[in-house]
Amino acid sequence: MGFDISVLDIDPESIADELAGFIREQVTKTYRRMGIVIGLSGGIDSAVAGALSVRALGQNRVFGVLLPEKDSNPVSRDYGRAAAESLGIECEEVEITPMLESFGVYEKRDAIVKKHFPDWKGERFRLTLPQDLLDKDRISVYRLEVEQDHGTIASKRLSRDDYLGMMAANDIKQRVRMTQLYYEAEKRHYIVCGTTNLPETAQGFFVKHGDGGVDIEPLTHLYKTQIFRLAEHLDVPRQIIERTPSPDTYSLPVSDEDFYFCMPYDTVDLILYAMNNGVPKEAVAETLGLRIEQVERAWHDLQRKEESTKTLRMLPPSPKGTN
Repeated sequence: MGFDISVLDIDPESIADELAGFIREQVTKTYRRMGIVIGLSGGIDSAVAGALSVRALGQNRVFGVLLPEKDSNPVSRDYGRAAAESLGIECEEVEITPMLESFGVYEKRDAIVKKHFPDWKGERFRLTLPQDLLDKDRISVYRLEVEQDHGTIASKRLSRDDYLGMMAANDIKQRVRMTQLYYEAEKRHYIVCGTTNLPETAQGFFVKHGDGGVDIEPLTHLYKTQIFRLAEHLDVPRQIIERTPSPDTYSLPVSDEDFYFCMPYDTVDLILYAMNNGVPKEAVAETLGLRIEQVERAWHDLQRKEESTKTLRMLPPSPKGTN
């Protein structure tokens, strides 16, 4: 017998009021600041966090920041501005490409692409994981995909060292964005609002001291499907709700599913809920219309990611008895 997927249903008005109250209390009582700064990525999570911040504090105490760089999808800028306009908040754009160039981000990363594709001349590329997670046992090894003539995609498997080198360079993007958000926040006596949801938090799908470097995280207890429900209720622009979730880190578009989860968000949500609430795998399989071995593979992958990223969710360890 399956389990009732309505366990993920929410009362969006009640949740919106609760989270607005949380934001208001954190800003005014915990931090004793004047307002909120939020990075508007053009995605649904930042749009929802922005709408909740406006509900909590009003339009004049929420400031949006757009932080594009040369690999960003052009619609990210457009959708970020659409979110700011729909909320009626002030918004500023800061192009971070020159900052990333000064760190050598593109040079270091592009050298890895050139190593695998010697004839590469700047064509769009991305990293992906194999998408057959549910159907066979496999090792999660990233592949570098490059767009070639006529839209064809060439793919090469990355070594561990090349993958780590690529990620070390790309994660600087998130950390540069964090520094810009804190600059805007501190000069206004504001705080920085995070936008990470429950699956991203539990699975470590964020950058430490990057998009994880914030003052408050109002969405970390909400599953992605609940974020979508809240977005509908808060009148987030339709194009943002319908946009495929993406890390927006590579020049060639890649979805969150392609890059990290290897399954749709509704599947991730239900399995994570089952893991956290003692729901048997057999019930999950029946509810999702999957074979038990498929559920076991997904379950194992989610458990592995949660365990391997647990240090991202910890304060820095220190010896006992020290401050």
